Amino acid sequence: MAKPYNQIVLLGDSLFQGCSDVQDGFSFQGALQHICLRGLDVINRGFSGYNTKNALELLPQIFLPPSPTNPRIEYLLVLLGANDACLPTPTTTQGVPIDQYKDNLIKIVTHEYVKAHNPKILLVTPPPLDEMQSFATDIKKGHKEPARTAAVSAQYSETVRQVAAEVPAAVLVDLQKALMEKAISMTPDYDPSGPPLGYPEGGKRGALEQLLPDGLHMSGEAYKVLFDIVEPHISLPDEYYVFPDWRISE
Repeated sequence: MAKPYNQIVLLGDSLFQGCSDVQDGFSFQGALQHICLRGLDVINRGFSGYNTKNALELLPQIFLPPSPTNPRIEYLLVLLGANDACLPTPTTTQGVPIDQYKDNLIKIVTHEYVKAHNPKILLVTPPPLDEMQSFATDIKKGHKEPARTAAVSAQYSETVRQVAAEVPAAVLVDLQKALMEKAISMTPDYDPSGPPLGYPEGGKRGALEQLLPDGLHMSGEAYKVLFDIVEPHISLPDEYYVFPDWRISE
């Protein structure tokens, strides 16, 4: 009988789908696989455009039940919300009301198919939105008004914090906070008494310009920030190899 590798599963939208790419010499998924190589497989289930409603409906098809021949999910990273936070406009259909978003997140992380694996759940906040750039990107895509705003997106990130506080099995990974702090540290003339970076009221993108090139999706540098706050939560025993060292297997 083949011996399966247990898994780290990335469940989310385009922010996870794109994390396998090499940008600026860095790949989040590659770096994550590197630290657990020979012990766990990193499985990417990031689907561009998905919101929590999509993910919840398809969850039973995404997760196999644990069995002697199926791998067990040891870590589940959930990053959803960037699409849920879309505004109700004539050209957008992805938005999910914030109360339903919260309910969907709770249902995802407490779903019986997830609980059957008993994974460590890392609940990731959506990154900040650079509304100044994202609106310009929206216009290029044919939208006549913003599909998202920075203030509304921040509310969805705050909802993730609430869910992580309410669900005992979930651990918060605050990407929104970490990326904004990184952007501020890279923007020497930022005035903390004014609007946050990326908000039209402040008129300043600062380092969000390089962390979120299109205003929404992350650069390699931003994914490195995500990796740095995820890595401390991944703990592997000293002897975690599925198959032994070559010296032992001789």
